[in-house]
Amino acid sequence: MGERQSYPGVPVVAAPPWRGGRPEDHQLPSVRGLVSADFTVVGAGLAGLSTAYHLLRYAPGADVAVVDAGHPAAGASGHGTGLLGPRAGPPVDRAIRRFGPDTARRMHRASEDAVADALELCRTLDVPVRTGEQLVVARSPEGLARLSGQSAACRALGLDVPPLSAAGVRERIDVPCQAGLLHRQAATLDPALLTAALARACLAKGARLYGRSPVVGRSGSSNGGTRLVFPRGELRTGAGVFAVNGGAGALGLPVGTVAPLEVHAIATESLKPAVREALGEGSGAALVDAARLAPYFRLTPDGRLVVGGGRASLPGRPPGTGGAGKDDRARLATWEWLAERMRGLHPLLTDTAITHRWTGRIGVTLDDLPVVGPLVGTPGMWFIGGCGGHGLALSIAHGAYVARQLVGGGEGGGPALPWHRSAAPTLPFGGAGWVVLRRYLDRLDRNVRREH
Repeated sequence: MGERQSYPGVPVVAAPPWRGGRPEDHQLPSVRGLVSADFTVVGAGLAGLSTAYHLLRYAPGADVAVVDAGHPAAGASGHGTGLLGPRAGPPVDRAIRRFGPDTARRMHRASEDAVADALELCRTLDVPVRTGEQLVVARSPEGLARLSGQSAACRALGLDVPPLSAAGVRERIDVPCQAGLLHRQAATLDPALLTAALARACLAKGARLYGRSPVVGRSGSSNGGTRLVFPRGELRTGAGVFAVNGGAGALGLPVGTVAPLEVHAIATESLKPAVREALGEGSGAALVDAARLAPYFRLTPDGRLVVGGGRASLPGRPPGTGGAGKDDRARLATWEWLAERMRGLHPLLTDTAITHRWTGRIGVTLDDLPVVGPLVGTPGMWFIGGCGGHGLALSIAHGAYVARQLVGGGEGGGPALPWHRSAAPTLPFGGAGWVVLRRYLDRLDRNVRREH
């Protein structure tokens, strides 16, 4: 997107402000000729690298290859907003209605365990994190009704998610709202830094990492494993995982619909100490709105405010719908809307400049549940994806889970994930399916703009 002037003399960089960078990806070889591995991970994001890391933990000395179409953290793992908090699937009240109270409780507690495991991994890899609380708030009458249902559901399930009054929220973050819910164990971090640290740890444990190697074909191999074809070579593997999230459709993987959605974020200049204190620096809290796609925010260690949310888009458009020019205008409009919402959070933000803006792709399923399970028709290969924008902690947990299954139980195996499955519901893309999803996203966007 290039650069644009938000304020005179203040350029806007089309990238996140993360300092984590990439782990020497320019030095990674591409797959050339005939290569083999015991285990192959396709996708060098958090889920894929977590799988490789845990494979080498559970099976030291295993021959593990990690292959990416670009480089580590090229996708969602390097473009997230760095909020580490509990959430898996739909909100807890909807989860009760769909799956029953026992499954809903297991889902929420599994997401809490995922946060704890991610924090432990960060400690092991020496990745800086800012621990604190995560506040889910309501800023409209519709949001208050939504939050009340979630609060009642948490009480019914015996979950430690206490409600907060408007005053209780403002004690932590001085922004207007009507009420909130408190998640005690949460954190914020640089997602690119964590991804880079995982990549280095995998290399140190003996994994082979390949970059600039998109999968262009796959089939069964003569020895019963899987043959993966790349532009300049092929790789034959006994088992592994496609940790490609919303890229499943492009690869023709039989996992139902894991729709790739483009989401938006901005970051500000470093804020003055008084502004940072008003926005939760003292408590380390991050704020998430109860409304889907509504703006959410957190502070970075260097005092920037990162704000995400707004319109979600399907990447690419069918012929005759306006093409790239229309997409570019929609991105600009969403970034500008986020900037307006940011400046309305607190009077001290009125003249704050935007220095970074970017988009990232997430994978979303029609029922909001991730897909983590064996790939149908491809023995030994698994799939991870569809966390719906809540993948920072879940991706780490999913990698560990799949690694245990691939090595035959690892350190005790453990119970199955509540959302263990091989496919999500299917929505045909192109034609009517594309129109249905586009209209749904448009309706969510109108609702959020009306409430905010």
